[in-house]
Amino acid sequence: MRAEKTDVLKRLSYIEGHLKGIRKMVDEDKYCVDILRQTYAVRMAIEKLEAIILENHLHTCVPEAITNGRAEEVIDELVQLYSLAANR
Repeated sequence: MRAEKTDVLKRLSYIEGHLKGIRKMVDEDKYCVDILRQTYAVRMAIEKLEAIILENHLHTCVPEAITNGRAEEVIDELVQLYSLAANR
């Protein structure tokens, strides 16, 4: 997960910076459409972050849990995640 962790941390820094920029834009009463464009960029960055984390989970944690006899537990967690995503 080393490369994935580095990518995740880099993306989190990007998101944090973007959020600070949005806060500044709001504080300075910038044009609403410009602020909304930035919030859209943050939302897309978060979705990409989630995809990276989920993919890593599916390749590492899930097989390990199944091997260790925790298949039902990990399947329940994945169903919960799916339900969260489907209810967006």
